[in-house]
Amino acid sequence: MHGQFVWYELMTTDSAAAQRFYPPVTGWGTQKWDAPNTDYTMWTAGGTAMAGIVQLTVVQQAQGIVPNWLPYVAVDNVDAALLKATSLGAKIMMPAMDMPDVGRMAVMLDPQGAAIAVYRPTSPQPGFDGTPKLGNMCWHDLITTDYRAALAFYGAVFGWQKAGEMDMGGGMIYAMYGLGGKPYGGIYNRTPQMGNVPPNWVSYVNVRDVNAAVAAIKRGGGKVLNGPVPTPDGGMFAQASDPQGTMFSVFQAPAQTAEPAKKATTSKAKASASAKSKPKKDKKKDKKKDKKKDKKKEEKKRKKKDKKKGKKKR
Repeated sequence: MHGQFVWYELMTTDSAAAQRFYPPVTGWGTQKWDAPNTDYTMWTAGGTAMAGIVQLTVVQQAQGIVPNWLPYVAVDNVDAALLKATSLGAKIMMPAMDMPDVGRMAVMLDPQGAAIAVYRPTSPQPGFDGTPKLGNMCWHDLITTDYRAALAFYGAVFGWQKAGEMDMGGGMIYAMYGLGGKPYGGIYNRTPQMGNVPPNWVSYVNVRDVNAAVAAIKRGGGKVLNGPVPTPDGGMFAQASDPQGTMFSVFQAPAQTAEPAKKATTSKAKASASAKSKPKKDKKKDKKKDKKKDKKKEEKKRKKKDKKKGKKKR
């Protein structure tokens, strides 16, 4: 679908090291692409390929390309998307090209300098529709220098709509975007604490346990930059960088973090419902019943006394 994230590539300076680092953190596997004369390794989640690994060449590094996660966004027409993007100030980084049995693609720099790929797959390919799926990318942040301009640019190229914003304090606004009412990620301006970090995309991997992922990041030589931090909807996330300096984030979905609480709440609710379902005692009726019982007891006592008196008279 036009405007959905459909693929990702880890542009790294050490492919072998990356393949050792990410699996313990994300639960991913790896798989070689079986195309002839092609050396391309893919990341898999649940046995399904969802991203790839690209070794940066010496020339690319000399050009200033730093390790990064490059997101691919599906478009109806690659050339039309590029034409629109360049008319709005984007620059072509890799011209449109066709790959047999894969699709047509190109890489561009948005007006603020963040790299992103446009892609039209040969065959239908499921994309991110706003629903987190374990092991897959589930959120996409853009660190930029002008979030308003970025929102306008991507809205014109991909049809993304603003999905709300949050004031993070200190003048920082976090603007969310998405399609069809479902948010895909957020856009915010680079903060002074970030220094001269170039505009770039940071994708979030949906993990089962964010604390376990953070521990694996540290063991593997990565750096935890922030977190774990709770999200307003009950999730947890942490921002990090791999040993080669590539920024990424891990995210534990609300359903996973809230499950124990839900179970506890459910059991409490059931107990409460059970208590409510029991008929309440009518105190007035109980008092009447008690009075009747007392009268019956008194009558029995009187009858016994009368019988004793009768025997004595005889």
